[in-house]
Amino acid sequence: MKSLVIAFAMYSKLPMPRVEWDEKSLSRALWWFPAVGLAAGGLLWLWLRLSQLLGLSTVLCAAGALLLPVAVSGGIHLDGFCDTCDALSSHQSRERKLEILKDSNTGAFAIICCCLYLICFFAVWCEALPAGRETWVLALGPVLSRSLSGLFAAVLPNARGSGLLAAFTAPMDAVKARCVLGLWTAAAGGAMALLSPWAGAGALAGAALVCLYYTVMSRRQFGGITGDLAGFFLQLCELAVVLGAAVGMRLEVFG
Repeated sequence: MKSLVIAFAMYSKLPMPRVEWDEKSLSRALWWFPAVGLAAGGLLWLWLRLSQLLGLSTVLCAAGALLLPVAVSGGIHLDGFCDTCDALSSHQSRERKLEILKDSNTGAFAIICCCLYLICFFAVWCEALPAGRETWVLALGPVLSRSLSGLFAAVLPNARGSGLLAAFTAPMDAVKARCVLGLWTAAAGGAMALLSPWAGAGALAGAALVCLYYTVMSRRQFGGITGDLAGFFLQLCELAVVLGAAVGMRLEVFG
Protein backbone atom coordinates (compact mmCIF):
# COMPACT_ATOMS: atom_id res chain seq x y z
CA MET A 1 0.00 0.00 0.00
CA LYS A 2 2.89 2.39 0.72
CA SER A 3 4.18 1.80 -2.81
CA LEU A 4 0.80 2.81 -4.22
CA VAL A 5 0.78 6.00 -2.15
CA ILE A 6 4.34 6.83 -3.25
CA ALA A 7 3.40 6.33 -6.92
CA PHE A 8 0.47 8.73 -6.59
CA ALA A 9 2.46 11.22 -4.52
CA MET A 10 5.28 11.26 -7.08
CA TYR A 11 3.34 11.14 -10.34
CA SER A 12 0.12 12.98 -9.53
CA LYS A 13 -1.24 16.00 -7.72
CA LEU A 14 -3.97 13.98 -6.04
CA PRO A 15 -3.86 14.31 -2.22
CA MET A 16 -2.16 11.37 -0.53
CA PRO A 17 -1.32 10.52 3.10
CA ARG A 18 2.28 10.91 4.22
CA VAL A 19 4.31 7.69 4.24
CA GLU A 20 7.97 6.84 4.67
CA TRP A 21 9.80 6.43 1.36
CA ASP A 22 11.83 3.38 2.32
CA GLU A 23 13.79 1.28 -0.16
CA LYS A 24 11.30 -1.62 -0.19
CA SER A 25 8.37 0.68 -1.00
CA LEU A 26 10.36 2.54 -3.64
CA SER A 27 11.27 -0.76 -5.30
CA ARG A 28 7.60 -1.43 -6.03
CA ALA A 29 6.34 2.10 -6.67
CA LEU A 30 6.60 1.79 -10.46
CA TRP A 31 4.33 -1.25 -10.29
CA TRP A 32 1.53 1.18 -9.42
CA PHE A 33 2.38 3.84 -11.98
CA PRO A 34 -0.46 2.62 -14.27
CA ALA A 35 -2.89 3.07 -11.36
CA VAL A 36 -2.26 6.82 -11.67
CA GLY A 37 -3.39 6.37 -15.27
CA LEU A 38 -6.56 4.69 -14.03
CA ALA A 39 -7.36 7.78 -11.96
CA ALA A 40 -6.61 10.11 -14.87
CA GLY A 41 -8.53 7.87 -17.27
CA GLY A 42 -11.51 7.68 -14.94
CA LEU A 43 -11.74 11.47 -14.75
CA LEU A 44 -11.29 11.64 -18.51
CA TRP A 45 -14.15 9.18 -19.06
CA LEU A 46 -16.41 11.20 -16.75
CA TRP A 47 -15.60 14.38 -18.66
CA LEU A 48 -16.25 12.79 -22.06
CA ARG A 49 -19.56 11.33 -20.87
CA LEU A 50 -20.59 14.62 -19.27
CA SER A 51 -19.74 16.46 -22.47
CA GLN A 52 -21.94 14.06 -24.43
CA LEU A 53 -24.85 14.30 -22.00
CA LEU A 54 -24.75 18.09 -21.85
CA GLY A 55 -24.14 18.46 -25.57
CA LEU A 56 -21.01 20.54 -25.05
CA SER A 57 -19.20 21.83 -28.11
CA THR A 58 -16.38 19.81 -29.64
CA VAL A 59 -13.93 22.59 -28.78
CA LEU A 60 -14.83 22.65 -25.09
CA CYS A 61 -14.85 18.86 -24.85
CA ALA A 62 -11.43 18.65 -26.51
CA ALA A 63 -9.98 21.34 -24.25
CA GLY A 64 -11.10 19.49 -21.13
CA ALA A 65 -9.82 16.15 -22.45
CA LEU A 66 -6.43 17.73 -23.12
CA LEU A 67 -6.13 19.48 -19.77
CA LEU A 68 -7.41 16.80 -17.39
CA PRO A 69 -4.46 14.36 -17.59
CA VAL A 70 -2.01 17.27 -17.34
CA ALA A 71 -3.83 18.56 -14.25
CA VAL A 72 -3.78 15.12 -12.61
CA SER A 73 -0.04 14.71 -13.23
CA GLY A 74 0.77 18.29 -12.28
CA GLY A 75 2.57 18.67 -15.59
CA ILE A 76 5.54 16.51 -14.52
CA HIS A 77 5.52 14.51 -17.77
CA LEU A 78 5.01 17.60 -19.92
CA ASP A 79 8.05 19.11 -18.19
CA GLY A 80 10.07 16.05 -19.22
CA PHE A 81 8.77 16.45 -22.77
CA CYS A 82 9.99 20.06 -22.86
CA ASP A 83 13.42 19.23 -21.43
CA THR A 84 13.86 16.42 -23.95
CA CYS A 85 12.89 18.67 -26.85
CA ASP A 86 15.51 21.17 -25.71
CA ALA A 87 18.16 18.45 -25.60
CA LEU A 88 17.23 16.94 -28.96
CA SER A 89 17.15 20.35 -30.62
CA SER A 90 20.63 21.24 -29.37
CA HIS A 91 22.40 18.82 -31.77
CA GLN A 92 25.19 18.55 -29.19
CA SER A 93 27.15 15.55 -27.98
CA ARG A 94 25.46 12.86 -25.89
CA GLU A 95 27.09 14.18 -22.72
CA ARG A 96 25.95 17.73 -23.43
CA LYS A 97 22.39 16.55 -24.14
CA LEU A 98 22.29 14.83 -20.75
CA GLU A 99 23.46 18.06 -19.14
CA ILE A 100 20.68 19.97 -20.89
CA LEU A 101 18.13 17.51 -19.51
CA LYS A 102 19.26 18.41 -15.98
CA ASP A 103 19.16 22.17 -16.66
CA SER A 104 16.13 23.73 -14.94
CA ASN A 105 16.07 26.61 -17.43
CA THR A 106 13.56 26.41 -20.28
CA GLY A 107 14.94 26.99 -23.77
CA ALA A 108 13.21 28.39 -26.82
CA PHE A 109 12.86 24.98 -28.46
CA ALA A 110 11.09 23.62 -25.38
CA ILE A 111 8.49 26.39 -25.55
CA ILE A 112 8.05 26.02 -29.31
CA CYS A 113 7.67 22.24 -29.12
CA CYS A 114 5.30 22.44 -26.15
CA CYS A 115 3.04 24.89 -27.99
CA LEU A 116 3.06 22.74 -31.14
CA TYR A 117 2.35 19.62 -29.09
CA LEU A 118 -0.62 21.15 -27.30
CA ILE A 119 -2.05 22.52 -30.55
CA CYS A 120 -1.70 19.15 -32.27
CA PHE A 121 -3.17 17.25 -29.33
CA PHE A 122 -6.10 19.65 -29.12
CA ALA A 123 -6.77 19.23 -32.85
CA VAL A 124 -6.60 15.44 -32.50
CA TRP A 125 -9.09 15.49 -29.64
CA CYS A 126 -11.42 17.59 -31.79
CA GLU A 127 -11.33 14.79 -34.38
CA ALA A 128 -11.78 11.92 -31.93
CA LEU A 129 -15.49 12.57 -31.19
CA PRO A 130 -15.88 9.48 -28.98
CA ALA A 131 -19.20 7.74 -28.46
CA GLY A 132 -20.14 4.52 -26.71
CA ARG A 133 -17.32 2.04 -26.23
CA GLU A 134 -14.81 4.30 -27.98
CA THR A 135 -15.01 6.54 -24.90
CA TRP A 136 -13.62 3.69 -22.81
CA VAL A 137 -10.81 3.12 -25.32
CA LEU A 138 -9.72 6.73 -25.02
CA ALA A 139 -10.03 6.65 -21.23
CA LEU A 140 -7.65 3.68 -21.13
CA GLY A 141 -5.00 5.70 -22.98
CA PRO A 142 -3.42 7.12 -19.78
CA VAL A 143 -3.24 3.59 -18.35
CA LEU A 144 -1.51 2.20 -21.43
CA SER A 145 0.95 5.08 -21.68
CA ARG A 146 2.01 4.75 -18.04
CA SER A 147 2.20 0.96 -18.26
CA LEU A 148 4.53 1.22 -21.24
CA SER A 149 6.56 4.04 -19.71
CA GLY A 150 7.11 2.00 -16.56
CA LEU A 151 7.91 -1.11 -18.58
CA PHE A 152 10.58 0.70 -20.58
CA ALA A 153 12.06 2.03 -17.33
CA ALA A 154 12.50 -1.59 -16.25
CA VAL A 155 13.87 -2.76 -19.61
CA LEU A 156 15.99 0.02 -21.10
CA PRO A 157 19.30 1.10 -19.53
CA ASN A 158 19.45 4.28 -17.47
CA ALA A 159 21.49 6.87 -19.35
CA ARG A 160 22.99 8.38 -16.20
CA GLY A 161 22.67 5.69 -13.56
CA SER A 162 21.44 8.38 -11.18
CA GLY A 163 18.57 10.81 -10.84
CA LEU A 164 14.90 10.49 -9.92
CA LEU A 165 14.12 7.58 -12.22
CA ALA A 166 17.14 5.65 -10.94
CA ALA A 167 15.86 6.13 -7.38
CA PHE A 168 12.85 4.01 -8.36
CA THR A 169 14.53 1.50 -10.66
CA ALA A 170 17.80 0.83 -8.79
CA PRO A 171 16.27 -1.00 -5.80
CA MET A 172 13.55 -2.86 -7.71
CA ASP A 173 13.53 -6.46 -8.88
CA ALA A 174 13.69 -5.91 -12.65
CA VAL A 175 12.18 -9.31 -13.52
CA LYS A 176 9.16 -8.85 -11.25
CA ALA A 177 8.71 -5.26 -12.43
CA ARG A 178 8.69 -6.36 -16.07
CA CYS A 179 6.11 -9.05 -15.31
CA VAL A 180 3.81 -6.70 -13.38
CA LEU A 181 4.06 -3.84 -15.87
CA GLY A 182 3.77 -6.28 -18.76
CA LEU A 183 0.48 -7.50 -17.28
CA TRP A 184 -0.73 -3.92 -16.92
CA THR A 185 0.17 -3.29 -20.56
CA ALA A 186 -1.52 -6.46 -21.78
CA ALA A 187 -4.65 -5.77 -19.73
CA ALA A 188 -4.98 -2.18 -20.97
CA GLY A 189 -4.20 -3.06 -24.60
CA GLY A 190 -6.46 -6.12 -24.58
CA ALA A 191 -9.36 -4.18 -23.10
CA MET A 192 -8.97 -1.46 -25.74
CA ALA A 193 -9.06 -4.00 -28.55
CA LEU A 194 -12.06 -5.86 -27.13
CA LEU A 195 -14.08 -2.73 -26.38
CA SER A 196 -13.78 -1.36 -29.91
CA PRO A 197 -11.74 -3.36 -32.46
CA TRP A 198 -11.27 -0.46 -34.89
CA ALA A 199 -10.56 2.31 -32.39
CA GLY A 200 -8.58 -0.08 -30.18
CA ALA A 201 -6.44 -1.33 -33.05
CA GLY A 202 -5.75 2.23 -34.15
CA ALA A 203 -4.80 3.28 -30.63
CA LEU A 204 -2.46 0.30 -30.21
CA ALA A 205 -0.86 0.91 -33.60
CA GLY A 206 -0.17 4.51 -32.62
CA ALA A 207 1.36 3.42 -29.32
CA ALA A 208 3.49 0.79 -31.08
CA LEU A 209 4.98 3.36 -33.46
CA VAL A 210 5.91 5.64 -30.57
CA CYS A 211 7.47 2.68 -28.72
CA LEU A 212 9.64 1.92 -31.75
CA TYR A 213 10.73 5.54 -32.08
CA TYR A 214 11.42 5.85 -28.36
CA THR A 215 13.64 2.79 -28.08
CA VAL A 216 15.73 3.75 -31.11
CA MET A 217 15.96 7.47 -30.30
CA SER A 218 16.79 7.05 -26.60
CA ARG A 219 19.63 4.63 -27.28
CA ARG A 220 21.12 6.59 -30.17
CA GLN A 221 20.78 10.07 -28.72
CA PHE A 222 21.27 9.47 -24.99
CA GLY A 223 22.54 5.92 -24.50
CA GLY A 224 19.44 5.03 -22.49
CA ILE A 225 16.58 6.73 -20.73
CA THR A 226 16.06 9.22 -17.92
CA GLY A 227 13.03 10.51 -16.08
CA ASP A 228 12.67 13.32 -18.60
CA LEU A 229 12.76 10.89 -21.50
CA ALA A 230 10.12 8.76 -19.78
CA GLY A 231 7.88 11.82 -19.61
CA PHE A 232 8.63 12.62 -23.25
CA PHE A 233 7.54 9.12 -24.23
CA LEU A 234 4.37 9.25 -22.14
CA GLN A 235 3.21 12.51 -23.75
CA LEU A 236 3.89 11.24 -27.28
CA CYS A 237 2.18 7.94 -26.51
CA GLU A 238 -0.99 9.63 -25.26
CA LEU A 239 -1.13 11.77 -28.40
CA ALA A 240 -0.56 8.75 -30.64
CA VAL A 241 -3.25 6.71 -28.85
CA VAL A 242 -5.92 9.36 -29.40
CA LEU A 243 -4.81 9.96 -32.99
CA GLY A 244 -4.79 6.24 -33.74
CA ALA A 245 -8.22 5.78 -32.17
CA ALA A 246 -9.60 8.68 -34.22
CA VAL A 247 -8.23 7.16 -37.43
CA GLY A 248 -9.64 3.77 -36.47
CA MET A 249 -13.08 5.26 -35.90
CA ARG A 250 -12.99 6.91 -39.32
CA LEU A 251 -11.92 3.67 -41.00
CA GLU A 252 -14.78 1.84 -39.30
CA VAL A 253 -17.28 4.31 -40.72
CA PHE A 254 -15.88 4.05 -44.25
CA GLY A 255 -15.42 0.31 -43.97
